[in-house]
Amino acid sequence: MAGRYPTFDRGRLKILPLSRREHLVTLDDVLQPGRADMSFKHPDLPALAEAIAAARADGSAVLLMMGAHVIKQGLSRYIIDLIRRGWVSLVATNGACAIHDWELARIGATSESVPEYITDGRFGLWAETGEINDVVNAAAGGGEGFGEAVGKHITESDWPHRDVSIFAACWEAGVPATVHVGIGYDILHEHPNFDAGAAGECSGRDFLVFAHEVERLEGGVVLCYGSAVMAPEVYLKALSMARNVAAQQGRSISRITSAVFDLVPLSGDLTAEAPKDTPEYYYRPYKTVLVRTVRDGGRGLYFRGDHRATLPALHRELTRRIQT
Repeated sequence: MAGRYPTFDRGRLKILPLSRREHLVTLDDVLQPGRADMSFKHPDLPALAEAIAAARADGSAVLLMMGAHVIKQGLSRYIIDLIRRGWVSLVATNGACAIHDWELARIGATSESVPEYITDGRFGLWAETGEINDVVNAAAGGGEGFGEAVGKHITESDWPHRDVSIFAACWEAGVPATVHVGIGYDILHEHPNFDAGAAGECSGRDFLVFAHEVERLEGGVVLCYGSAVMAPEVYLKALSMARNVAAQQGRSISRITSAVFDLVPLSGDLTAEAPKDTPEYYYRPYKTVLVRTVRDGGRGLYFRGDHRATLPALHRELTRRIQT
């Protein structure tokens, strides 16, 4: 039965090849580990590295939750090195991460000017990028998650830049890459081949993969890199699920080290929630990741700085402590 209201017919759209797009990020912008062009120091950084090393040694989870700007800042190779060294046990992303990772692996470039392409409606409507939908559509019903399907496809492709794909690195290392989508958030959803049911099914499986890893978070670490909504909200629900089951089993998941990396200025006592009449109260990484989820035995650490400085700094601290 048809719905009450008319819908947009995506079959009318004109889809262009990526060769027609000007790219804001290229392989020249992707840093090699150990060659950071910005410096960063923070007194809590060694403690965070120690927590990651301890979690790794004890078999506890180390979750990396990230927004797409980490990729756009040229840090894919740093993330890949974390994966290959076994420093993270899961990488949680939004849909934009999958898009930028896919484009970098395929053509060695990504990111477009929104002001330029939104003017005449070309924004997001690029043929090769839309093929992610075909991969996800095929994976639906087969038990694969969104991130798993994307990583496997890139790994098995003959694309020239597979080595800069975070999703391929996860697939090769057996580390889950999860994609947590919101319908209408991503340019993939503009395309005629977008199947909301398939995307929801695969992303829903990723949520359960994520929640399963959260069950191993006692003594573990949560890293939130530049995700103000997706990461804290997905994490909050998954942690509640994991703690519900743990409580039934007589266990607890409370000794968690949580670290947020972002540019938002925060002040005062970061172990307590900001007052409701301040903007900081509505910044989810603060109240969720740094306070509410660690108040029963964990700790929250905040690192303010450009990702291009903070991620290499953390990588450097880890390299000093862990022998490969």
